[in-house]
Amino acid sequence: MKDTLVSGEPKIPAPRGPRPPDGAAEAARRRKKLITLTRPWLLLAPSLVVLAGLLLWPLIQVGKLSLEDYEVKFGGGTSTFTGFDHYSDLLSSSLLWKTVLPNTVFFAFACVGLTVALGTLVALLLNRLGTTWRMICSVAILAAWAMPAVTGTYVWIWLFQPQDGMVSQIAGSVGLIDPETTNWFTERGPFYAIATLNVVHHGFPFVAITVLAGLLTIPKELYEAGELDGANAWQRFWNITVPTIKPVFLVVTILSTIWDFKVFTQVYLQPGGDGSNEEVYNLGVFSYIQAFAKNDYGTGAAAAVLLTVLLLIITVVYIRTLFRQGEEDL
Repeated sequence: MKDTLVSGEPKIPAPRGPRPPDGAAEAARRRKKLITLTRPWLLLAPSLVVLAGLLLWPLIQVGKLSLEDYEVKFGGGTSTFTGFDHYSDLLSSSLLWKTVLPNTVFFAFACVGLTVALGTLVALLLNRLGTTWRMICSVAILAAWAMPAVTGTYVWIWLFQPQDGMVSQIAGSVGLIDPETTNWFTERGPFYAIATLNVVHHGFPFVAITVLAGLLTIPKELYEAGELDGANAWQRFWNITVPTIKPVFLVVTILSTIWDFKVFTQVYLQPGGDGSNEEVYNLGVFSYIQAFAKNDYGTGAAAAVLLTVLLLIITVVYIRTLFRQGEEDL
């Protein structure tokens, strides 16, 4: 028979391979893939347009201005392309390397370190309080964060006012200074010490509330296990608290660094910070003085671009550290 082999066994039909998809199925698959790829961007498009208008376009304009000599005239202004001359002049300036950058970097790192440390201590205190007292204390410290930077700066100026300021009077009464001859705002060290107190006082509530939110997510069983193992308070903090909410510390550090590197109000409003004392310039104030006090818009824009690049580098380093930590946890 045709359906049997010579031995008499039935013939087993050969297995058929998968049928190639027809044109309609392939088109549907491609359309579905395209929708999957484009739908998130379509949902983000309105926000991206707003961000581009508010952030990207001004940044492009500042970069363009840093390559020009711009002269303000009635009814508008004229610009002349100069290339990287402003950057060359800026980077060859002794004022930048000896005063502006050291003031910016050391002031920012001091503010970040003290803000994160004080905010963490306050968060640990709030975590130990009951619900009622925690709410009262949280509202109290948030008042410092809600205070406008201008108002807070003038309060600190009033406290350290020469001759009749409260701090000057107290320091003079115990013989530390002579209130009649001491001016806290003329020298770089005391000037930035007062600015640091101002910035830390204004910024620690954010760190405290953020770290407190992280502390509330840590299971109490971890601390109980640590106590049973004989760990003291410092060991429990370093070996349990810090590893558990390390991403929280990284986030508040990143944000504090960005804010403190571009501090302007707290420096500019203090006596001498408006340009009359070059020893207290930071990058933000230097950029403003060059652009609006000296009408050198190109150099001011170049300083602003330098500050932006510096912040981007620091932010990228922090974010890479955060992602690397997340991969290690996985």
